[in-house]
Amino acid sequence: MKKQLLQIPIQFSILILVCAYLPDTAALSTDKNQDIEIESNSVYLDDTKNHGIYTGNVIVLQGSIRITGDKLTVYYTEENELNKIIISGQPATFRQLPDNSSVYDEAEALIMEYHENDSMIILSNQAKVMQGDRRLLAEHIEYDTELSQVRAKGSQTDDSTQQDDRVRLIIPGKKEEPQTVE
Repeated sequence: MKKQLLQIPIQFSILILVCAYLPDTAALSTDKNQDIEIESNSVYLDDTKNHGIYTGNVIVLQGSIRITGDKLTVYYTEENELNKIIISGQPATFRQLPDNSSVYDEAEALIMEYHENDSMIILSNQAKVMQGDRRLLAEHIEYDTELSQVRAKGSQTDDSTQQDDRVRLIIPGKKEEPQTVE
């Protein structure tokens, strides 16, 4: 029986939850029930190697979720279960609307990965996660989807004095409401 690499398993929606890098993110609950649509300039599917490669202006849509990049590679096990997904771009981007919000959660990096067996989402190279006015910036961000734990690292150079080499978390201050004059 031929494997159906054109149909991405529902586990792919885990990658789509990249916004979970910020712990209180709640994805739009109906997204996981929506069809996944992948557009690209070309696709190469290899049943013998259990992977598919989508290249050129890749766009992945599922409900409120939109992922873009230059190349998407999907790896499967021998049992046709999802193993790993990698999307790369200049940068690869992610956007999703959480429940009860009008503000999208967004992420970007040169490389985004989802490892099914390890329950791990990884953003590498110029990684950014944005939730409203909050920002997490690092060279490398890992999110354990089972334990809801985030790890972020700056560059691995010995001289990490440059601001771009370090992890930055930006939490906006409380905005004061303008006082009205009577």
